[in-house]
Amino acid sequence: MTPRVENQGSSPIESIQPGGGYFFELEKSWHRCRRFFLRLFFPGHVKKMAGLRFGECPGCPHDIIDSRDLKHYSNVCGFSFPPATDPYAWRKNLWFARPGIMELLCFSAVMLPLAALTAALGQFHHPGWWAPSAVVCVFWLFIVSFFRNPPRKIPSDPSLAVSPADGVVSHLEEVDEPGMGKMFRVSVFLSVFNVHVNRSPVAGVVRQALYFPGEFLDARDQQCSRRNEQLWLDLETAEGYTVRVKQIAGAIARRIVCQVGPGHPLQRGELYGMIKFGSRTDFLIPLERVGEVRVRVGSKVSGGSTILMKLKD
Repeated sequence: MTPRVENQGSSPIESIQPGGGYFFELEKSWHRCRRFFLRLFFPGHVKKMAGLRFGECPGCPHDIIDSRDLKHYSNVCGFSFPPATDPYAWRKNLWFARPGIMELLCFSAVMLPLAALTAALGQFHHPGWWAPSAVVCVFWLFIVSFFRNPPRKIPSDPSLAVSPADGVVSHLEEVDEPGMGKMFRVSVFLSVFNVHVNRSPVAGVVRQALYFPGEFLDARDQQCSRRNEQLWLDLETAEGYTVRVKQIAGAIARRIVCQVGPGHPLQRGELYGMIKFGSRTDFLIPLERVGEVRVRVGSKVSGGSTILMKLKD
């Protein structure tokens, strides 16, 4: 279904998190400060990284010194830094999802001292303080686990489509998709306990990305696919057909992250974004390309590794 906001047109995408957010703006402010000090105290580094930079971004509005600055603009900026010469390439292999690092740091800065304080009160004042200390520690561990990004074993058979997210299959149905005709939709509901990164279900090249602001209904609500904030990513496969992946915000998840834009190639199972704190991800594929569906409603799936279906030639 078409989001109601489509009647007004999609909104511009100017960063990997088009809906903004407090933590996102805080991290951007930190990056501005970092660039200021690099230019002031480390001009040699600035010059060196300029020599390592590849690509073009005519009239680039983004202040890019090194690959750390591309974190927020990788989907809209034409610059890149080859991994072989990029001193910060290791950050892409972190066990945590990079778009959530600022949230993780901020929550840790508040909760770890609070846990230590209540633990000290429990040790030296009254044992009852151990209870709130334990609650804070459990909540902190939940935050840490939410932003986890574990490695996944991706099936090698190119005729398979994999799940775009972790969660539970909530819908398997034929739909009329705007501009695409008859499609088969697989919807995956992500609870707050799931891994929340999104992965490409098939290999292809991004042809367009559309962002629609909207409401924040529960991701299991039948109306969420047309009323909630969402981002659509259209991929053209090597066989010439187009699939669509939708990141749909939920009642708790209100920040959609998409790290790729038009022209970016994606491998099957490759990470391209996330939705923060509970959400839904839809995968739509032309009906005539659907072969054997290997999941059912209620199936638990893992992004990048669970096989959704075998594709027709």
